Amino acid sequence: MKNFCKLLFIICIIHTMTLQAQNNYPQNYFRNPLNIPMQLAANFGAVRSNHFHMGLDLRTNSQENLPVVAAADGYVSRIKVERYGFGNAVYITHPNGYTTVYAHLNTYFEQLDGYIKERQYKDEKWEQDITFSPGQFPVTKGQTIALSGNTGGSAGPHLHFEIRDTKTEECINPLLFGFNIPDRVVPTISGLYWYDRRFSTYEPGANGIAVKKTGNGYTTDIIQVSSPEISFAVKAVDKANQGFNLGIYHAELLMDGQLVYSFSIDKVSYDDTRYLNGCIDYTKFVRDKMSIQHLSTLPGMRLKNYHSSGSTGIIHLEDDSIHTIEIILKDVNGNTGKLTTKVRFDRNSDSVALTDKTVKPDEGKTITTENAEINFSKNAVYDLMNFKMSEKPASRADAISNTVVLQTSYIPVHDQYTLKIKPGRKLSADEKSKVVMLFDYGSDTDAVKGKWNGDRVEGEFNRLGTVVLVLDESLPSVSASWKEGALITSSALRLKGTTKVGDIVSYRAELDGKWLRFARVKNDFVYVFDEKCPKGSGLHTLKVTTTNTAGNSNTQTFTFQR
Repeated sequence: MKNFCKLLFIICIIHTMTLQAQNNYPQNYFRNPLNIPMQLAANFGAVRSNHFHMGLDLRTNSQENLPVVAAADGYVSRIKVERYGFGNAVYITHPNGYTTVYAHLNTYFEQLDGYIKERQYKDEKWEQDITFSPGQFPVTKGQTIALSGNTGGSAGPHLHFEIRDTKTEECINPLLFGFNIPDRVVPTISGLYWYDRRFSTYEPGANGIAVKKTGNGYTTDIIQVSSPEISFAVKAVDKANQGFNLGIYHAELLMDGQLVYSFSIDKVSYDDTRYLNGCIDYTKFVRDKMSIQHLSTLPGMRLKNYHSSGSTGIIHLEDDSIHTIEIILKDVNGNTGKLTTKVRFDRNSDSVALTDKTVKPDEGKTITTENAEINFSKNAVYDLMNFKMSEKPASRADAISNTVVLQTSYIPVHDQYTLKIKPGRKLSADEKSKVVMLFDYGSDTDAVKGKWNGDRVEGEFNRLGTVVLVLDESLPSVSASWKEGALITSSALRLKGTTKVGDIVSYRAELDGKWLRFARVKNDFVYVFDEKCPKGSGLHTLKVTTTNTAGNSNTQTFTFQR
């Protein structure tokens, strides 16, 4: 009994030390930024397209315009107004060394909103990124700073909330700060995958293993692998008490009781968040919409503060013995899900060979075809890739080059690479000024105004797919939601923007000769009536000038009554 009590005491000490290590952030210093109970639609570290989710998405009961309050005393140090991304956002710097961020807002508190509006009219620019000194807009804990919304890159009403280290600007997992969000639900595991690591996780790719629920855990049939060097990945979610699919906070991989690999998602900087693509099976994510996280480190993945076991996670099977594999998943509250299985090296097989076009981590590479050239930096890839690049006839009537095929959109690239393409015919100076590089990623497209470098057009990209040079002589346009000269009784004017190629990259609206503040909402332009256009002020003339990616501009005039 004495020895048992001693052992129990040691276990309690270890548990306490673990909690202290995890919770070396101020507890209960920050309050809930909403006046309703905190319910999560997404947590810190959840998998997103090309980035980790960097904060908490707090539910607003599918409503907009709920009061958003300061999580602690401090001052408004920055605001952003942008079309995508955060939309309308407030940054509050606190005296304890942290900054909180509140995003997708509809409006700011009155004094701040007035300041921003004045700045927009002074700059004649809707998008803003303004920093403030400590004495300009001080706030107290619980003070209303904005109303919640659905602006920017938001897909539905909610509040995005972040906590950052003020000095380093690293985003820290807000759940480490002691917010009261009840959670007794363990992470669930729905898939297990193994990879032949003699060459790359991309070739030949994932081998799926069916997962079975057994009692309080999970298992699989014995895994027969055909390579002596393997790694694992897991498909799992944490539903917490809210039922949303949240990301995994902590994972451990053990073989025969020995820790092989582990990760925790405590903090990430925006400079490093794209390394998410080296932490997941990117092919499965893009092609199959599945979030599968590696339990190993890819050679080109350099995310700080993530991998903590001191091992790459690659398992070397030197015999045909059966080995026990354990995968343990935990949330911040310690709720634990576990998968136990066995693995055996069954037979050897041919591995993928290097080619003269293999792109490697830590090595730059230039690859060419007859009319195109691609230049990768040493940070381009996370894992080995036998790069395939080719040309084929373009199918677009406005194309002036072959379509260049760059591998596949299912393989990630970490940083910007340079691509040069030679057009199929000589162009006049005017035509050259209207050439656009049109990229097709399969699920979406992107257009870039390339630079001329000799007889080739050059651009920078960070995704793979197919690209073609397009001569865009079309004009962008906007269409009004009212008839000419109509009396407007609604609270706002709305214009819809369209382009043939690319995007509307700039716009200017003038009401009776003076700049008017139109907000950019996705592809729409919205002006909410204010003192610049009062009721009963007669017939107004609205002049709108838009410019597309190619640089073509179009000026349109509309009239209305107010």
